[in-house]
Amino acid sequence: MDPTLAARTLTASTEIATAALSGQDPEAVLHLVVRAAAELAEADLGLVMAGNEDGSLTVEAAHGAQNAVGLVLSPRSSAARVARGGVPIVADDVITDPRTAPYVPRELTIYGPFAAAPFGTRESRLGALTVYRRRGAKPFTSGTVEVLTAFAAQAGLVLVLAEGRNAHERVGLYEERERIARDLHDVIIQRLYAAGMQLDLLSRRPARKLAKADSTRLADAVDQLDAAIADVRSVVRTLRNPDPEQPADLAESARAEVATARELLGFEPTFELAGDLTNIPAALADHVRAALRESLSNVVRHAGALRVAVHLRREGPTIRLTVADDGCGIPQGVTHRGLNNLRTRATQSGGTCEVRSSPRSGTTVTWEVPIPD
Repeated sequence: MDPTLAARTLTASTEIATAALSGQDPEAVLHLVVRAAAELAEADLGLVMAGNEDGSLTVEAAHGAQNAVGLVLSPRSSAARVARGGVPIVADDVITDPRTAPYVPRELTIYGPFAAAPFGTRESRLGALTVYRRRGAKPFTSGTVEVLTAFAAQAGLVLVLAEGRNAHERVGLYEERERIARDLHDVIIQRLYAAGMQLDLLSRRPARKLAKADSTRLADAVDQLDAAIADVRSVVRTLRNPDPEQPADLAESARAEVATARELLGFEPTFELAGDLTNIPAALADHVRAALRESLSNVVRHAGALRVAVHLRREGPTIRLTVADDGCGIPQGVTHRGLNNLRTRATQSGGTCEVRSSPRSGTTVTWEVPIPD
């Protein structure tokens, strides 16, 4: 190999390795690869093509013709065969060579000399790296194809290693997000919830009549704590489920809500899950969690119950939540804001909320909504 060409290849490979392993945007790294390949091969056009599931190739980066990005080459094209088989190919004229002529896209018919090398490693074949010269130009030599092949293998290996490193870093990030979410949910929310319950109970003690202004301030403090809990829960959901369209783990979060209520009630509610609760849309899962939280909050604040039963069931196209207690029923004069919230959430989801309450039998909330297709 020409010593000057070898030095240029080493310099280009080092630049690409530095960019990829330092966490640069993958698209920018691909542009470095295709630019270097075109320069090393003294080509007019360089393309990096990624493999698709059907065996075709899509141009991901180009040097010399940006309108080539997005082109799709047939699974029977020479570049696709190179990507699958790992053997480079060279043609004096891409238009007349019978191996390449039937599959040349219209955008590439102005080119003649052609060479393609596999891009990636034997274990992880990413696609193909191709170079072209204008029609009438001298063909690529075997030495140039050898350099191109070695360069494509090195660059592909660097990208595979970089992807592995990025995946490791993503796993670490997800683990850290989960740790923060767990701490927020298990510690911060529980303390806020307990403080809010204590303030609310304090304001309702008949033996300690508060001035109207103090009672209003206590009620405002409880409302602010409720708002803070809602904000923290929203952060927890985002940390654990950053994609709002991704289905949520409703069963796990329902268990967490019941566990929080247990600390405040002083006894263990019975909890029953039935049906497949996976793949519940995130927006609906949020409504179900909020309905469960509001129902349990009402029990803690008002019921004086000794037993609480929670049932969460999926039946065909619907999901039903039932929270029943043996408390005193809904006392006179208690605000119905919580019940209104339950009904509003049910209506927004196209469902219903039924509340049955009496001093003798306690209160049962049945909240039922359809599951979107």
